[in-house]
Amino acid sequence: MAEIIYMPKLSDTMTEGVVAEWLKNVGDEVSSGELLAEIETDKATMEFESFYDGFLLHIGVQKGGTAPVNSLLAIIGDKDEDISKIISDHDNGKITEVTKDEEIKKELKEDKNTVKASETSEKISVEKEQIDVQNVITTSDIDSNNRIFASPLAKKMANERGIDLRNVIGTGDSGRIVKRDIDHYVPYNVNNSKKSSFVAVESYKDEPISQMRKTISKRLSESKFNAPHFYLTLDINMDNAITIRKQFNDLEIGKISFNDMVIKASSLALRDHPVVNSSWLGDVIRRNEHIHIGVAVAVEDGLLVPVVRFADGKDLTEIGNEVKTLSKKAKDKKLQPSDWEGNTFTISNLGMFGIEEFTAIINPPDSCILAVGGIKEIPVVKDGEVLPGNIMKVTLSCDHRVVDGVSGSEFLNTLKKYMENPVSLFVK
Repeated sequence: MAEIIYMPKLSDTMTEGVVAEWLKNVGDEVSSGELLAEIETDKATMEFESFYDGFLLHIGVQKGGTAPVNSLLAIIGDKDEDISKIISDHDNGKITEVTKDEEIKKELKEDKNTVKASETSEKISVEKEQIDVQNVITTSDIDSNNRIFASPLAKKMANERGIDLRNVIGTGDSGRIVKRDIDHYVPYNVNNSKKSSFVAVESYKDEPISQMRKTISKRLSESKFNAPHFYLTLDINMDNAITIRKQFNDLEIGKISFNDMVIKASSLALRDHPVVNSSWLGDVIRRNEHIHIGVAVAVEDGLLVPVVRFADGKDLTEIGNEVKTLSKKAKDKKLQPSDWEGNTFTISNLGMFGIEEFTAIINPPDSCILAVGGIKEIPVVKDGEVLPGNIMKVTLSCDHRVVDGVSGSEFLNTLKKYMENPVSLFVK
């Protein structure tokens, strides 16, 4: 008996999937537990196994095609089994197959239909000018020494503006000078400049939106517009952190980064300020007693946030190794739902890109996200003296429904205390 396989829901936010690759062809024998296809979700490309034994009789979504969750993906059954009725029953709008080429064509069509009236008018004017260019060139267009091709209107405008047509580059047919060339003409010093033959052309390329980018757009738009954000920024002196990190790494018993230190310090500060480690759930505020820190990782299609679980109970080396493993899995699209679910607080660090300060959008269901900038050497006042110091700016984005200004400020000052006295970070 034929069995219908539907597009699976492989993540909590997945609404549709893309078939990245079929590992079986129509007519191939398939066993239960055998890999059938690779499905691209909004967060990763995941292997999908067959639940049935039999032969692959029908593929409902071709490679590269998109289909909503629970739509027809494939049919497995007995060899030569008649499945025409099953296909017809499911071919009434429930199946969506949108290829990337079709998406691009659709977007181009929409762009074409939204051209402004002013742009249309300008296009008509240009087309009229091009028609004028096709007029027969008269002997008055030809100089005895140089052949100058120009439309009558361009010659009239040049004469009125005192423009020497020998200095104008024509962009009409066969290099003929037309109205737009006079309008855009800029005089130049013939002693110091050379005429350029370069003609600029506007161009663009439309790219289909990936599943990941669609989800980022949806979730962060909901967060930004639904959660009333406010921001708190604090300077942290990193002199001691720089010294102790170098001493630790020189021991060659493990390597830690400044980001690892921020994760550890944040987890300890969350212990002291559990209100920041909370979530707005509509009817209730959930005070999380465990500390799971999401770490934003940039990938090719956007951003993923794998989670370091129970971060407050792990030492710096454990945190560093786990972050490296999760980052690699994210970039290789090998993350599993257990790797990205359950965050109670999130950290986004752009310091390695030279960004000194920025604000981040809260990552639901968290109530706060910490934006970490780079370390910059600047003059600081110590004991009445101006000395060089290494300063790192951090900005806490807070959901005002859960966290108030005082609560957020207290958390940041505790984080600052741990970072400026980093010996405390080496204690579990």
